[in-house]
Amino acid sequence: MTNIDIVQPLWDLSTFSGRLKHYFWITDPRTCFATDEELDRAKELYLSVKAGTIPQNTTIDQIHYAKKLYESAFHPDSGEKQNVFGRMSFQMPGGMAITGAMLQWYKTTTGVVFWQWVNQSFNALVNYTNRNANSSLSTTQLGVAYVSATTSALVAAVGYKAYLAKRASPLFQRYVPFVAVAAANCINIPLMRQNELIHGISIEDEEGNVVGSSRLAAGKGIAQV
Repeated sequence: MTNIDIVQPLWDLSTFSGRLKHYFWITDPRTCFATDEELDRAKELYLSVKAGTIPQNTTIDQIHYAKKLYESAFHPDSGEKQNVFGRMSFQMPGGMAITGAMLQWYKTTTGVVFWQWVNQSFNALVNYTNRNANSSLSTTQLGVAYVSATTSALVAAVGYKAYLAKRASPLFQRYVPFVAVAAANCINIPLMRQNELIHGISIEDEEGNVVGSSRLAAGKGIAQV
C-alpha cells in the first residue's frame, strides 16, 4: 500500500449520502469504549501513515479503524485527546439520556431546573471540548458563557412551564425542555466560541497552509451549529 491520504474522508462530502455516512462513522458511540492504549496506538498509526510511512503488514482496514479512532477522540487542531464526555461520539448516548430525563421529569419545577442545569453543563463541556484550539477562552469568559447559558435555560424552562401550566394540554407541556434548550443554545454556543467571532478562525488553502483569518467564516460556522 502506498500513497494513502489518510486525512481525506472516506466518502464524497459533496453529496448528502457521503456526508451522512461520514457523520455516522465519526460519531459511532462504540469508539467511546476504546482504551487510552488503543487510542494512542491509533494516533501513532494515523500520524505515521500521514507522514507517508506505513508499518509492515498493516492492512487497509487497520488504517481506516485508526483513522476512525483518531478523528473521533483527538482534537483536529491541537491533536490533544479529548474528554470522552465532550466527544461528538458521546453525543448520541449522552444526549439521549439527558433528553429522556428532561421529558420524563418536566412536571415539577425542581425536575425542570435540575435537568436543564445538567443539560447545559453537558452542552458547555461539548462546546468547550470542540472549540477552535487557536481561540482559547479565559476562565472568566468560560464562566460567563456557562452561567449565561444555564440561567437562560432555567428562565425559559420555568417561565414557559408556568405559562403553559393552566393553558395547555400535557402534550404541549412536554415542549418545555425543547424551548429551554433552544433558547440556551443560542446563548451557549456563541459565548463559548466568542473568541472565534472576535478574532476570526484560520483560513487554509488547498495545501493546508494558513493564509489568513476570517470572522465571517467563524460567524457562518457558529450559525450553522
